[in-house]
Order: sequence, then structure tokens, then C-alpha cells
Amino acid sequence: MDALQLSVSGPWGHFRRPETNRTPLTHDFVTKTALIGMMGAVLGIERGEMRDLFPIFSEDLLYGVRFRKPVRKETHGFIVRDAEYPGRAKASGERKVTRRRYEFLREPHFQVAVALQGDRVDDHFDAFRKHVAQGKAQFPPVLGWHNCPANLELASTGTFDGPKQGDFTARCFVSSDHDTDTGEADFHVGIDRIPTYQEDFWNHPDRYETVVYPFGDHELTTTGEFYEYSNGERWWLI
Repeated sequence: MDALQLSVSGPWGHFRRPETNRTPLTHDFVTKTALIGMMGAVLGIERGEMRDLFPIFSEDLLYGVRFRKPVRKETHGFIVRDAEYPGRAKASGERKVTRRRYEFLREPHFQVAVALQGDRVDDHFDAFRKHVAQGKAQFPPVLGWHNCPANLELASTGTFDGPKQGDFTARCFVSSDHDTDTGEADFHVGIDRIPTYQEDFWNHPDRYETVVYPFGDHELTTTGEFYEYSNGERWWLI
């Protein structure tokens, strides 16, 4: 499978966990659906066209993430609505200010692998690779929020072989179905349930995947399915 690896970083990031509405929390890393949105921005695909492309991108692309820096989070408050008090006259000048607190990733930095497993978006995939290599973007890519700009760099291009089965060391996330030894780890190991498929700008609840991952540039010892990159690295891809 044709593939590429990206360096994805920025000063801030927020990938909202859907179960946290009142005080939104963030996933620890860029999700597949967020990555697809980022690719659409780089290519300059308008919202209406992207609505139809999201399911195709979700099915024809595989992705994996590894951390280049430990996860750091901060919570900040923002005014999200400025509305008049009910029943008060407009002339009174009294306003209701609603402040909501959001959790953000501070200076996130990931290495993201993207592989092309179908042929319906191969032109988009090739165009995205060229845009990133040239440092071009039609719309500014963001890390979840529009006030969280993303820096994209092309780390490498290559291919993935697989899927294969066996023992391997993973610096990326792996499935909760992998036989992963976390008991002896002297670093923090995370677990999360992330969206992998979007239709009509809605993350399908049956297409979430539970993943296990090491924080920072650490390795997990695991057994199960993997894909092998051109340089010999082994990744698990969704």
C-alpha cells in the first residue's frame, strides 16, 4: 500500500471527546476523522464536497499515530455565548455571558502514518502528499479547533505491507485486542475509544475503536496484527 508519514504539531490542540459536552475534554491525539478533515483543508475541498468524501476517506485510508512528545493538557475558559437575559428589555443593556471551560493539548507533536488501501481517493492522496511536501495548504489545517493551527511536515514516503500477525514492538497505538504487556512498563500507558468513520459530519457510534498507546517516544511489547513500513517499522493501522 502506498503510504506516507507526517509530522503533525502545533501550539494547541483539541479533539473533543463526544461524551463530554458541558466541559469538553480532548482525546490525547489526532483522531482519524480529524485527520481526514485536515487533509480536506490542505486540498481546499469545500464543505459540501467533503460531506460526500468523508465516508470514502474513512474506508480507503488507514492511519496510525505515535507520540513525539509526552501528552500535556491545560484547561482554559472561553466566552461561548453572549445573550440577553430572558424578559429584559434590549435597552437595559444587560447581557448574559456564558463561560465554558475546555481542555486542550499543549504543544502536541505526533508522527502520523497514512496508507492508501483503496483506489477511490488515490488522486486526493497523491495531491495531499505533494501539497505537504511543498508546504502548501489551500485552507489552514487545524488541530481540531480553528484557533489551533497545525504544522504539517512530510517525514517520509513509502509503502506498508500487511496485515501480518506476530510479535512486535510498537511505538504507535495498538488495538485493545492485541496481547499487550503493560504491567512492566515504567512509563504511562493510555487507553481511549476513538472515532474512525464519519458520515454526514457525524461520527458513527458503531465505528469507534478502543486503542492502547504509550506516552512519549516509548515502546509497547505486543502480539497481534501489524503492518510493516518500508524502513522496517511495525505499525497497527485503523
